Amino acid sequence: MKPTKIHIISTGKQEADVFSKIAASIHPYVDAIHIREKSMTAKQIYELVGLLQKHHVPLSKLVINDRIDVAYATKVGGVQLGYRSMPVEVVKQTFPGLRIGCSVHSLKQAKQAEVNGADYLIYGHIFPTNSKPNLTPRGIEQLKQVNQHVQIPVFAIGGIKPSNVHQIIEAGTSGIAVMSGVLEAANPVQAVNAYVEKMSI
Repeated sequence: MKPTKIHIISTGKQEADVFSKIAASIHPYVDAIHIREKSMTAKQIYELVGLLQKHHVPLSKLVINDRIDVAYATKVGGVQLGYRSMPVEVVKQTFPGLRIGCSVHSLKQAKQAEVNGADYLIYGHIFPTNSKPNLTPRGIEQLKQVNQHVQIPVFAIGGIKPSNVHQIIEAGTSGIAVMSGVLEAANPVQAVNAYVEKMSI
C-alpha cells in the first residue's frame, strides 16, 4: 500500500501567533501545512510565513492558498489554487518550479486540473462538516471515482476523523486534509497523532 500523507489547513479563525505555535508543534508529524487565510492581505501572509520560520516550521512544508506572488517570493513548498484563482496552466507555465495543488469538487474538475498541470488535488467535502452545513457531501463512492480516473495524488477533505480514515485509505486516496480536527483540538499534537496512527494501520 502506498504511504498516506496528511495536510493541515489553517481555519482562518486563529491569531497568527497561535497558529504558528500549533504549526511548530505538529509539523514533524505532517507533510504540509496550508496557509488558507482569505481575510489576510499579501503583506500579512508574508509576515505569517516569517513567523512560522521563526517557530522553525520548514518552508518546504508550507503551502499558500491562492497568493501565487507570496508563495513565489517566500520560496515555500507550493501554492494551492481554487476556482477563484488564476488558471493552473498559466501558473505552471509562469512559475515552473512551483508545486501546484488544485481544489476540486467533481470528477470533471479533477480530470481538467490534471490535464492543466496540477501536481495534486484536494477533493471534497467527503463527509458532513460544520464548515459546509447546507451542502451534500460527495461521499466515498465519488472519491473512489476521482482516484480511479486521475493519476496524480488526491487528498480528501471534509469531515474526516480518525474513525473514518480507513474509508479514505480504502478508496485509494493518497492522503487527507484536516482543519479544525487538529487545529482546534485541545491537544493538537495528540489529535494529529490519532490521525497518523489510523493512517498507518
